[in-house]
Amino acid sequence: MKLSAATFYALLAGLFAIAIRDVLFEYEENGCSMTYMFEYPEYQRIRLPKRLQRQYPSYGLYLYGEGIYAEENKKLKLTGIPVLFLPGNAGSYKQARSLGSVALRKAENMDSRFHLNVFTVDFNEELVALYGGSLQRQTKFIHECIRAILKLYKDQAVPPSSVAVVGHSMGGIVARALFTLPKFNYRLISLIITQATPHQGPVLPLDSDLLDFYTTVNQHWSERAHELRNVTVLSVGGGFRDYQVRSGLTALPCPSDDPNKLSLVSTAVPRTWVSTDHLSIVWCKELVLATVRTFFDLVDPDTKQITEDPEKRMAVIRHHFVRHPVKIYDDTADNVITFSVPSEVWTRVLAPRLSYTSPTEPRTKYYIFPLSSHRKSYSHFHCQSSNLEMSSWLFGCTQSNGQACLQAVDLSWETELLPAFKVLTLKLDDYPSFSHIVVSASNTNAKQFSIDCEFFNEDSRIVSTPVTHVLSFGVTVSEVVLHPTGLIHNIQLQDFHQMYQAFTIRIESHCQTPQEGKHSIYRLRVPWFHEDSFTTASGSSVTQISARLHSARPDNTSTASLQLHTSPGCRYTVTIRTSVFQVLGQILRFHGSCLPVYIAVSILLTYEGQLHSLLTTGHTVELGKALSASAKPYRVMPVINILLYLLSVGCLQAGWSALSLPPLDVPPLSEEGGDWSPLVSLLLFMFGSAIAYWGSALLGLSLSLLSVPLSAIHRPSTSPSSGRLGSRGQISLMVFLVVICWTTCGALALIITYLIYLYKVLRLQMSERTLKHVLNLAPRQSLGRATGPGICVKEGGGGAVEALGPEGSAVSCNGSDLVSISVLEDTSEDLYLHLTLLTLLTLPVLLSAPSFIYWTKNLRYSLRLDPDPCWPVAIVLVISAVLLMSSSTASIRTSKLLKASARLQFPVSIAMVAFALLHLYRVAHFIALTLSLHALSCLI
Repeated sequence: MKLSAATFYALLAGLFAIAIRDVLFEYEENGCSMTYMFEYPEYQRIRLPKRLQRQYPSYGLYLYGEGIYAEENKKLKLTGIPVLFLPGNAGSYKQARSLGSVALRKAENMDSRFHLNVFTVDFNEELVALYGGSLQRQTKFIHECIRAILKLYKDQAVPPSSVAVVGHSMGGIVARALFTLPKFNYRLISLIITQATPHQGPVLPLDSDLLDFYTTVNQHWSERAHELRNVTVLSVGGGFRDYQVRSGLTALPCPSDDPNKLSLVSTAVPRTWVSTDHLSIVWCKELVLATVRTFFDLVDPDTKQITEDPEKRMAVIRHHFVRHPVKIYDDTADNVITFSVPSEVWTRVLAPRLSYTSPTEPRTKYYIFPLSSHRKSYSHFHCQSSNLEMSSWLFGCTQSNGQACLQAVDLSWETELLPAFKVLTLKLDDYPSFSHIVVSASNTNAKQFSIDCEFFNEDSRIVSTPVTHVLSFGVTVSEVVLHPTGLIHNIQLQDFHQMYQAFTIRIESHCQTPQEGKHSIYRLRVPWFHEDSFTTASGSSVTQISARLHSARPDNTSTASLQLHTSPGCRYTVTIRTSVFQVLGQILRFHGSCLPVYIAVSILLTYEGQLHSLLTTGHTVELGKALSASAKPYRVMPVINILLYLLSVGCLQAGWSALSLPPLDVPPLSEEGGDWSPLVSLLLFMFGSAIAYWGSALLGLSLSLLSVPLSAIHRPSTSPSSGRLGSRGQISLMVFLVVICWTTCGALALIITYLIYLYKVLRLQMSERTLKHVLNLAPRQSLGRATGPGICVKEGGGGAVEALGPEGSAVSCNGSDLVSISVLEDTSEDLYLHLTLLTLLTLPVLLSAPSFIYWTKNLRYSLRLDPDPCWPVAIVLVISAVLLMSSSTASIRTSKLLKASARLQFPVSIAMVAFALLHLYRVAHFIALTLSLHALSCLI
């Protein structure tokens, strides 16, 4: 039984390790270029009013500078555009150097017509992603900083009226929280750019302050959506390299019809096309360049400040972050073009396809495609060019003389930049007034490039194929063969819309002729979220693409697709196969934050099994055996599913709300997991059980190994006393810990309590080891009679005592031997129970660790953590744990509350799954309830 349980949990641990590996390591290489400073970076501290210095002693405001620019700003005579950088969780104010340095180089290249003044805030590297107590404090400080920044420009002819904000990680949510302040003027901020900010909710909801903060911010932006429409917000996620904040959380929770809010992933950003981790998104050169170019294109030439026109702001953002047309942004450009070039540079193309490679010497050349002969046969015109000059290249002719175009409309603004070339696709019915399409093939800079164009029917280039089932385990494949017929194809991936789905797409290309300089680009398109990813291949090759989603499809109106920009004359075979390892990774990526709940539930059910054994047999069992026997998912999950079904009935849901009961935490899991949420929950439960099994085994092994050297230093008694409950020493310890909890930090009191309890269990371990050594006993196999040589056995009820000698002969035993055996049995059972309680207490200690870290970092400013989310539950846990340290199985065995305590663990486990998946801090509350009842069992 024990071997089979270990094998089962070893298998689960292996699957969990595979999922961890997929999340932490299975992603693309870091494609970001590093940003470098050309001069030594300087951070000039901005002196704030003394009132603010006293109120926020650990915070600071700085101005970034380098070299001469830093020297010029020593007197704070600023004339630039104010941009405020907000660091995130444990972030440094010095992270602004990438943005500030690139912006400075950009201004120098523009002969300093205007420049950015990059300010940055020091938040003392607080862990605000895990501790929400300082978020409101940070928000108020930022409000004061914005006021102070704008005052620095009061002597300017046209002083700025607003500040642009760049927020990394939690800095982005703090930027949005500014609008919730009672006296905040919405006009102070017109543009917010967030980088890897979890807008949807906290990554780990470890305290109520953090969740309340998110609720306040998101509700405010939802209820005041109309008033906030003029605030432009761009949210950029890092993709799969960012395993700290998954990109699905970076989507802005705003109405879909709000034109000034945009969420996307860095893999979809033109001229970036790479995934970034949580830190590199700040210094990734490709992304920083896109951000700086956006700021400079947003400047109004009249005021030399960021434009107040929200439509222009969003147009510029889309230009750099969504669809780059390979042209410099210009909202004043005239789209009507008049050609005055000689007729010999024009070439009339009657065929439906063109392939051209320019010579290396400069040449002016235009191709003109008549549309009258193609409108009936084809629906679209597609063209791609490897010439990436920032110039116009494709036009719709409105006046012509048959051989040349005289006047045309510039269609180049519809161009889309891809990693290897630029493309433009036109639907012919949308341009009925055009007589011809003109393609410029002019080579003005003597660089060789190629152009490929074709007319095609859209229906012939769209192939629809179902993806393989997630339970196919990679055995079955879906295959599509594309013959060499065109430049662009779309494969619609039917039924690919859930977060748990993951596929390996293999694209094999066979080219009939060498494709020198020709590239194929494979684009995974997700229409409901800007999370497209690109892969480039050359010639005959085999390419593998990981197809995974950052967010589930919100409706049934769109389909994910694989767009292939192919090379002429090549045959493509596309196979789609379910990737089991990536499926596990997706489940962990989306729902890994729920694992502490399932770990706690498994330990609670284990504790229930031990109490039930104590109630029925008078003896308890070790943790591993109790876990494998009691921590069964079929005991918990059906009850949760029934509860969900009942609450889907309108009248029962109304009754639930009337009782002021909190909503269940399970529905969000159902929404993201779709119809497979029961299987996802089952897998998470088993992962939690495996972690609890091996975690407790590791803890027990560590205590056992630690007890060996400690036994030589601190020799334990062979007759350890459990101590007296309610003694003066216990009361003094309780008072001491409660005072620490009240005056400093609840997490500190928990850690001290845990260490004392750990020492108690360690002493039990040493006592058991010593008793076994003294009596030369193996672990007890059964009650009543032992089985090894030299073991004393009591026969019958007459009191005759004998022992089995080394050869099986009977020897006499004295009473002290029997007492020692009894003490060993009691010590072993005490050890089993206390090891379970210690494992259970480990979870609240770990969940409260962020509060403790925050308290230690701010200890020089304040002795007491305020607010302290841990202290109410910490007091209960501390008192209960102190009482439990002196408890024993003998005292529990005779308790009147033993039966009630054993029966309570199952409903507590149900409640924990129902109410703690999205509120992890509630885990400590449920554990406090269990431990307090156990403590009462020792007294009553």
